[in-house]
Amino acid sequence: MKPRILVIDDDPAIAELVAINLEMEGYEVTPVIDGIKGQALAVQLVPDLVILDLMLPKVDGFTICQRLRRDERTADIPILMLTALNQTHDKVEGFNAGADDYLTKPFEIEEMLVRVRALLRRTNRIPQSARHSEILSYGPLTLVPERFEVLWSESVIKLTRLEFELLHCLLQRHGQTVSPSEILQEVWGYDPDDDIETIRVHVRHLRTKLEPDPRHPQYIKTVYGAGYCLELPSTALSADEEESSGQEGSPLELIKDLEAS
Repeated sequence: MKPRILVIDDDPAIAELVAINLEMEGYEVTPVIDGIKGQALAVQLVPDLVILDLMLPKVDGFTICQRLRRDERTADIPILMLTALNQTHDKVEGFNAGADDYLTKPFEIEEMLVRVRALLRRTNRIPQSARHSEILSYGPLTLVPERFEVLWSESVIKLTRLEFELLHCLLQRHGQTVSPSEILQEVWGYDPDDDIETIRVHVRHLRTKLEPDPRHPQYIKTVYGAGYCLELPSTALSADEEESSGQEGSPLELIKDLEAS
């Protein structure tokens, strides 16, 4: 059965270009020109992937992405944002809305196809941590691959698929610095580029769920100019740490953390 891709884009030329190239690769493509219809079709068809423009009539792509993530019928569908909005804050907003990947216009067809294949490959497979004898637990942290959850001391914390795979990637190299290129290759599945913002956004999300103070991380550390390092205590968290972990930071705190990371 062909993977089905829903393309939501109000530019007929772009939609046709995307659809033709995807169909040539063997995908079944359903195009739609506005966000409201796109959301309805996503619920109806439950596609394998959504390619979503941001500047849409009636309802913008950020809002559609948030709605799809809140709906249990569409919450796990991978979303690739394809947009002319190329500023850093646009990309941050896209990832915060729930996008799995973000590609700006104009774009190379081959790059789009690579990212589509990477998203489908990742979401159609059991996480590597569930298939191999790899590290699933250290100190207060235990990964639960079947549900994309972690046991953080005695608390159960739900992660997105990307957050889970990023944390798993860092856990396999506990105490070591993992470069952005390694993370992009292992978690996102495509060759590294200069776009580090993708990683930063998801690191921030993990910190808001696991760190007592996301602005001053104790466990997921930035090694400036080199990457990220996961350093966990070998024993359970103290009562104060456990109580404060997992609390969401304010938008201002997240902005400060972006600047720090």
